[in-house]
Amino acid sequence: MLTLGLNTAFSTMEAALVRDGEILADLREALPRGQERRLPGLVAELCAEAGVTLGQLTRIGVVTGPGSFTGLRIGVAYARGLALVTGATAVGVTSLEAAIPAGFEGPALGCLAAQRRPPDQTWWVQGISEGEGIAEVLEVPLTDLLPMLTGFTAPVFMDGTEALGDLAGKLDLRPLQPSAVTAAIKASLFDPAQHPPAPVYARAPDATLPLAKI
Repeated sequence: MLTLGLNTAFSTMEAALVRDGEILADLREALPRGQERRLPGLVAELCAEAGVTLGQLTRIGVVTGPGSFTGLRIGVAYARGLALVTGATAVGVTSLEAAIPAGFEGPALGCLAAQRRPPDQTWWVQGISEGEGIAEVLEVPLTDLLPMLTGFTAPVFMDGTEALGDLAGKLDLRPLQPSAVTAAIKASLFDPAQHPPAPVYARAPDATLPLAKI
């Protein structure tokens, strides 16, 4: 199975090609803006490096978030369009799933920093088992996260751990880094029906549509 992995959820855009668990090529580029213009070219370079064509793709794994609102829409739209053209199956992988290494066994918790400035710090949190999400992604403030982690024994993949204070020393903390490689590997294993390529925002929009006048 030849799988393309895409991660446009953050300021570094990533693309990877994986065949049956083997990484064929992996490219990344720091690009806070203009990902919609650069992504097709990056994928073309990736395919050239791996010596494959887009028509050979079996699956497309795209990181669906949470993350940058614009970045998520770019990645998901590209994955969906490419799936229509190539006939490959597009599979969504959350940022938390894409941050926990493929092959990791047992339960874990993914905690991705959302709002980083005190006192309004929040994390996007998702329970993971055997590398796959077992619950919806939630945005949790620090005041709720601390009691949630108290007494927690499973590994916690987390960034921004300094906010935990003394609790950090009592937890099995591990680095959290979403990647296109992990997205590709997991997309080849996930059930597409359970992992649609749809953005995961985990937060209500800041703006709302005006009420229609009656």
